[in-house]
Amino acid sequence: MGLLSQGPTWGCLGRLVTRHFSQAARRGERPGGEELSRLRLDDLAPAPRLELLFGLSPCLLALRATRRRVARLLLQAGRAGLQGERAELLRVAEARGIPVLRPRRQKLDALCRHQVHQGVCMEVSPMYPKPWTEASEATPEDCPQRLWLVLQELQDPRNLGAVLRSAHFLGVDKVITSQRNSCPLTPVVSKASAGAMEVMDVFSTDDLAGFLQAKARQGWLVAGTVACLGPESAQPPKTPTISCLEFLWDRPTLLVLGNEGSGLSPEVQASCQLLLTILPGRQLPPGLGSLNVSVAAGILLHSICSQRKGFPAEGVRQHLLQDSQEPPAPSEGLREHQHPGLSLGSEER
Repeated sequence: MGLLSQGPTWGCLGRLVTRHFSQAARRGERPGGEELSRLRLDDLAPAPRLELLFGLSPCLLALRATRRRVARLLLQAGRAGLQGERAELLRVAEARGIPVLRPRRQKLDALCRHQVHQGVCMEVSPMYPKPWTEASEATPEDCPQRLWLVLQELQDPRNLGAVLRSAHFLGVDKVITSQRNSCPLTPVVSKASAGAMEVMDVFSTDDLAGFLQAKARQGWLVAGTVACLGPESAQPPKTPTISCLEFLWDRPTLLVLGNEGSGLSPEVQASCQLLLTILPGRQLPPGLGSLNVSVAAGILLHSICSQRKGFPAEGVRQHLLQDSQEPPAPSEGLREHQHPGLSLGSEER
């Protein structure tokens, strides 16, 4: 009786499904088109607690660094003969037993929300800043020319990625972020960093001012950063302020950058022993007295790191002066300081 009673129910359901597809066909729609597309996209969507890393350099460096758990590699279908770094991606994934899927570009576009993925995506475990307690401490006597970059409440992922890329390229030893109100280490950050985020150690602290004061007591110089003071500035900071070009790097230093809008908080600025600024090349109208934080970071870091003994640029400069007629060969020092996969030029789009 129970089984027979379900006959009419299944019959009604079948008629409803048939009617739905018939009506869709009459409207000129592909039966189940939207639903079917969504199901196929869901089959590719990252599982919970995974995120979608995108871009050639971030994916390749993540595979090399082996810091993340990789669930699947997604390579765009239709590319004839994978070559170069894409072929290496495939080789490494197969060697590690990572499943490889070949979706079409439209699927990758939808998965990445139309970010520039370069035909390469990976489902990976998230990456988080490490607690500062896990960092290996160093005394100022170990090396007088040590540079740590401290970031207070950077919130734009592309700014953070660009800062990490410059920090890695120029030889910053460690990066420390404030735990509160800071951008997490997302795939967008990794892409903006050209994958530098995948190979750098990023730490965080929930008491940034206390951290800076503790390092100052250990003999480190804490150098904050401020925008160039204009004539309208009524209250200049009490901490000594100099141009970054006048800064002499003769002891371990923490360079502190502030939030994109408000800069350093009063508490953190009061913890700095010195403030660095970038002087403009012309008289500026109100509202243009500062630089984007990632641009400022590149200028400040290069100004400091170029004082390092054996900085690669010195060898390049001497080579150019000796023979300006012939194009210079790549410096051996440059190759040593460049991480595989981090290009000197702009990343492929």
